[in-house]
Order: sequence, then C-alpha cells, then structure tokens
Amino acid sequence: MIINERSIKIWSTIGQRATIGMAALELAKEIENLMVLTCDVSTSAGLDRFRKTFPDKYLDLGIAEQNMIGVAAGLASENYNVVTTTFAPFQTMRCCEQIKVNIGYMKKKICMVGIASGLVLGNLGYTHCCIEDIGVLRSIPGLKIISPADCLETVKALESGIKSKDPVYIRLTGSSNNPIIYKNDYDFKIGKSITLKEGKDVTIFCTGAIVSNCLKAAKLLENNKVSCKVVNMHTIKPIDVNAIKNSCNSKMIVSVEEHNVIGGLGSAISEYKSTLLNSPKQLFIGIQDSYSKGGSYEFLLNKHGLTPDQISEKILKNV
Repeated sequence: MIINERSIKIWSTIGQRATIGMAALELAKEIENLMVLTCDVSTSAGLDRFRKTFPDKYLDLGIAEQNMIGVAAGLASENYNVVTTTFAPFQTMRCCEQIKVNIGYMKKKICMVGIASGLVLGNLGYTHCCIEDIGVLRSIPGLKIISPADCLETVKALESGIKSKDPVYIRLTGSSNNPIIYKNDYDFKIGKSITLKEGKDVTIFCTGAIVSNCLKAAKLLENNKVSCKVVNMHTIKPIDVNAIKNSCNSKMIVSVEEHNVIGGLGSAISEYKSTLLNSPKQLFIGIQDSYSKGGSYEFLLNKHGLTPDQISEKILKNV
C-alpha cells in the first residue's frame, strides 16, 4: 500500500471510517481470500468502490449484525480472511453473544471494525453513541482491541488486524477532518504503544481520536510549567505493560478516553499498575459512568470534559 503525504491528507479529510474502505480496497489486492462483510453501511464505511471493484469479496447482510458474525465465523472456518464492519454499538453490544461464542470460545479469526464509536454519532441520539465497547470486549478471552489515533493508524491497524493470528476489534472514533498525528509512515505493532511527546511530571495515556486533544492539552500545561509525556496507547488489549511500568517515575498518571471510565483504557492501566510497588496516583478522564442526551460531537466532548482546555484544567488541579 502506498503511504505518502498526499494519501495521509486525503485519509485525514474523509475520517477514520471512510478510510477503512479505501484501505480495504488496496489490501484486497495483496491479501488472499479477503472477505468484507457489512450490515447496510457500504457508504458510511467508505466501501462503495470496494463493493463495485470486488463484488466476489463483499457481502452485505442487511441490518442483521448478529447474523453477520455467524456468517463471518463460517467463512473464517474455510480459511477466509474476514473483516466485519458496521456502526460500533451494533458491531459490539448487539452481537455480544455471537462474539463470545464464535470469536471467543470457538476462536475464529475475524477482524471486526466498529465505525463511529465513542460520541461522534450523538446527533442521532445517545443510542448511537458507543461508550461501553472496550469494557465489554476486553472480557472476551483472546480478543485484541485497537483504537487508532488518526487515519494513517487506522490503515495500519486494519492491515495488522487482518494479518493477526488472533481475532481483533478495531474501534474507530472521530469525525471527518480527523487531525493528523503521524505525518509520515512509521512502524506499528499491536500491543506496542508510541510516545508522542516526552515529559517528566505527568504521563498522559490516551487512545483514539482524543489523542489530538491530549497533545493540545499537554502544550497548554507546558505554559503552567507542567511537563507532560503523551503516550498513544493504540492497543488496549494486550496493554503495553512496559510503557505503564516506565511511567511510574511520573508524579501522576492520567488516562484519557472517549469511553466510560469504567472498563476502558484507564481500567486496563490501573489493573496492571496495582501490581506495582509505589506507583503514582492515577487520574481517570473520560465519560463518568453516565448516559446523557444526544447532541453534536463538539457538544458532547465539551459536556464530558474532553476538550483540550478541560483536560489540561483537570490535570492542573490534581497534579
């Protein structure tokens, strides 16, 4: 796949969920026996060109997400490389029993892509928001979970997810005009976090599109003489325990996520951190175990304290 400045800008403009379709189009030329399954989201997932170019590699199961997982498991049993994609709440919460049995228990290698997770679909009502998926799927044995920070990382995650020997869930967040975190090609490994900014006072672990806001918050904190290390924890399971261990010389660890603070990135960090002696305190920034009314993406980020200003203020009050 060609990765250059032009492609990175194009992906950023269309956002993570449309980038998935473009990436699948290129990967179908390289990966044998690729099958992409959707539930009436061809346009939303950027798969219209894929559907027309590779009709024999594409199945639309209609609005029948549970059935999609069953069909995917059957194809995986016949050695197909299977990708499933639909809106995150329906990919995960609606299909939880099928994921448990077919992917967890039966160990079928499927790459699930949950598009528009987090708060971005709040304008359709909170039923279309997805703030529980990481917490629920972290409890499925053997399932890896990735939440890309930008569109280039989305491409990397999809390729790695398809080639992984284990089932993978890729959680896509953010809207179109997704901020660019990586301006050039880089080495992506499942389970290996990436330090985006060095700092000595506070370590911020973040995941998904909210990484951009965390980098902005770190700059604001520098103005208040608080030095922040920012780590993109793109893989929530398996968590990068070495990165957590290396952060324990900070005064405080902060987890920031577009997810319920229960069960997500912060919980995964604290579970490991609790096994360490003399680890620093942790501040959990995210959705504070509550549902709310719907609204625009910007409105909901502000409501849940996930803007750069709000993130920096919370850290400054607690450091």
